[in-house]
Amino acid sequence: MPDTESAQAWRELLSAFADLDQNFLAGPKEVRGQTAVAEGYRNLATILGVALDMNLFADPVAPRFIDNLTPTRPDRRWGGDNTDCYYSYAVIDPRRTYRVSGTPGDSAMYSVTVYNEPEPGAWPNKTVGLLYDTDMLPGDDGRFSCLLGPRRPDGYDGPFIELSADAHGVLTRDYHRFPAEEARVDWHIEVVDHAGLDVVPDHTDAGVARSLRAALRFAQDVYALTPLILAGQNFLAPPYRAGDATHGYSMADACYCLGGFNLEPGQAAVITVRHPRSRFWNFTLWNQYMAALDVEYGRGGINIGTAVPNSDGSVTIVIAREQLEHPNALSTKDHTEGLMSFRWFHADELPDQPTLDVVAIADAPRTVS
Repeated sequence: MPDTESAQAWRELLSAFADLDQNFLAGPKEVRGQTAVAEGYRNLATILGVALDMNLFADPVAPRFIDNLTPTRPDRRWGGDNTDCYYSYAVIDPRRTYRVSGTPGDSAMYSVTVYNEPEPGAWPNKTVGLLYDTDMLPGDDGRFSCLLGPRRPDGYDGPFIELSADAHGVLTRDYHRFPAEEARVDWHIEVVDHAGLDVVPDHTDAGVARSLRAALRFAQDVYALTPLILAGQNFLAPPYRAGDATHGYSMADACYCLGGFNLEPGQAAVITVRHPRSRFWNFTLWNQYMAALDVEYGRGGINIGTAVPNSDGSVTIVIAREQLEHPNALSTKDHTEGLMSFRWFHADELPDQPTLDVVAIADAPRTVS
């Protein structure tokens, strides 16, 4: 049998993944310590699975939502996930019209975002459209819905995202105060108008080859960003609004504050933050691959529903390599170094710069003030 294009693409994918570990084993992104190296291989396996799900097994003709990031699956923690949100993903064809629907469950907030794809497999650089739960209220049957398409259907005046020619991926988010205890949104997507296009799967040799190469490009974009090496610092950068500057799957209406920790045994990082009024905020600890830290062995973040405020309304978070007594304490699960992230949604104003002090554990606060 002659060498097919899909066979070539398959070997390209495997060959590239065999060498991707050099991204964290050597060079400017070389990680330190056996734990970080081992997590690198777990991350490689995660990214391979995610890349194949989002490209090879995605089908815009018969779409379905796949778990993209979740607080419960260790193989779906990557790229800046958080411990309070379920992310689902589906691929679309901008010539067709789709209905996205669901029931809110116990979510505190949910949304639908459409992103572009500038090149096959490449991370988005544009937000095509965004709808929040306030735009998609449930009807009498308890379900909400919206339409996505190249033009608004005649006679339809409901929630709608107009698809540009480069629209490619739909990412849903549903945020929860207590995700382990609450029902998630049951997202569903279907085609309501194929626009006269063929209704057949693209399982051709060329189609599979394109998907495999797109999966590889996706992974390469991930490793262009991670791991993040912060040279032993404890810091939080100034908060910023994402706005229209989309990179990857950032949220246009969110404020972010990113930083890193580097803690020796016996040290604690004490963060105090004044939160502006917002619909939801959270704080998450990550390893250097931007993956939440082993939440099966203790929480990896705090949110608007779980944080215990100080008497003046501020929130103090105490981070150490072990679990401390403070009600907002987080353990790094003995990670010496890693990353941390605040997110705010629908914030009335840009959050103030959080304070961060490194103290001895004996001097760290044990109660709210």
